[in-house]
Amino acid sequence: MTVADVAAPPPGIPSVSSTGSVRFVGEPRTYWRLLVRAAALLAVTLGIYRFWFATDQRRFLWANSVIAGETPEYSGTATELLIGFLIAIAVLVPLNVLLFVSALSLGPAGQFASTLTFPLLFFLGQFAVYRARRYRLTRTIYRGVRCHQTGSALRYAVCASIWWTLIVLTLGLAYPFAQSRLERFKMRHTYYGNLRGRFEGSGWRLFFRGFGLWLLVVDPLAFAVVYAIGAVDWDKASAAADAAGNGTEFFNQIETRFPALYIAIAVVIAAVSFSLSMAAALFPVFHAMVLRWWISGLRLGGLTVHSQLSTGRLYGAYMRFMWYALLFSTAAGIVGVIGFLTLGAVLAGLGRTDLAEIASAAGGVVSYVVMMLGYSTIYQGTVKFTLWRSGMESIELRGLAALDGVTAEGSASSAVGEGLADALNVGGF
Repeated sequence: MTVADVAAPPPGIPSVSSTGSVRFVGEPRTYWRLLVRAAALLAVTLGIYRFWFATDQRRFLWANSVIAGETPEYSGTATELLIGFLIAIAVLVPLNVLLFVSALSLGPAGQFASTLTFPLLFFLGQFAVYRARRYRLTRTIYRGVRCHQTGSALRYAVCASIWWTLIVLTLGLAYPFAQSRLERFKMRHTYYGNLRGRFEGSGWRLFFRGFGLWLLVVDPLAFAVVYAIGAVDWDKASAAADAAGNGTEFFNQIETRFPALYIAIAVVIAAVSFSLSMAAALFPVFHAMVLRWWISGLRLGGLTVHSQLSTGRLYGAYMRFMWYALLFSTAAGIVGVIGFLTLGAVLAGLGRTDLAEIASAAGGVVSYVVMMLGYSTIYQGTVKFTLWRSGMESIELRGLAALDGVTAEGSASSAVGEGLADALNVGGF
C-alpha cells in the first residue's frame, strides 16, 4: 500500500504522513529487453558500452522504485563513468607495470614487493568502493534534494582491510561485526540534504542468526582436518612417499599399506563435498538474512526502515537462474557444435584446411564471450532484479515526516572512484 491508501489511524498509531511503503513498478520484460540489448552492444563494442548500460540500468531501477508515492532520480551520465574509468586506468596501469618490473629486476626486494600486489589492490578496491558510493549518492535525487556522502575513503579502506583480515583469520566469524562497523561508518557520513543517516544493525544479532549456517558449512571441514591430523602417522607416510620415488606408485599403495591415510582422504573428500553442497544450498538463506538485517538497520534522521524480505523469493531467483542457465548452455552448445561442424565442412570442401585452426580459435573466443555475456545477462535478469524488487517491496517506512523539513546540501562528486571500482571489478548498482 501507499501513503494514500492508509486509513486514518486510531490514537497511538503513527499518522498517515509518518508511515509509508515502497513499491517497485518496473516490468520484468522491459528490464530483460534492456539487458539483451546491452549484451549485444557489449559484444560489438568490446565492453565499452558498459558505461551506458550501467547508466540505463540505474535510471530504470531508480525511476521504478516508488518511495512513499514519489520516485528518485538518477542524474549520472555514461560520459562521467567513461572519463572516470580512463583516469583510473591511467593510475592503475603504471602501478601494475612498476610492480611487475620490480618483481623481475630487484631480486628479493622485488619478490617481496610482488607479494604486496594483492593487499595493495585489495586496499585500492575498498578505497574505490567508498568513493563509488559517494558518486552514486550524489547522483541520486529525491523530492528535488540530492543525497551526498562525506568522510575519508582512505580511512574506510584501512578499516575495511583490517576487518577483512579478521574475517579470513576467524574463518568468517568476524563477518557480522565487520559489516556492522563498516555500515555504521558509511551511514554516519551519508546525508539526504542536511539530514544525516546512521546504522543501527547489531553485529551480535546477525552473528547469532547466522551461526547455525556457519556451523553447517565449516564444522565438517574442521572435523575432517582434526581427524586427518590425529588418525594418520604423517612421518611414516612422508617417508614412504619419499622411498617410493614415484607419486603414482605411492598412491596405488595407499589403500593396502596406509589404510588410515586412505580413510582420512575419503573423509576429507566427503567433508569438502558436504560443505560445498551446504554452502550452495544455504547461500540464498544467508543472502536474504543479511539483506533483511541491513535494510532494517538503516536510519535517516527520524526516518526508520524495516524489512520483511522473504527468503523464498531469493530461492526462487537462484533456481530460475540455474534453470535458465541450463537451457542457455544447452542451446548454445547445440548451436556451437553445428556451427563448428558446418564451418569445418565448408573449409574442407574449399580445400582451405589451413584456415581451420584459425577459425577454430576464433570460434572458441566468440563462444567464450557469448557464454559469459549470456550467464551475466541471465544473472542480472533473475537474481539481481529479484534482489532489487524484493528488497524494495519488503520495506516499510516510519517517520516520513522527518523528510518534510530537509534542505538541499551537497554537490556532485567526481566519477573517478566509480571508474576505479569498475577497473578493479568491485563496482555495483
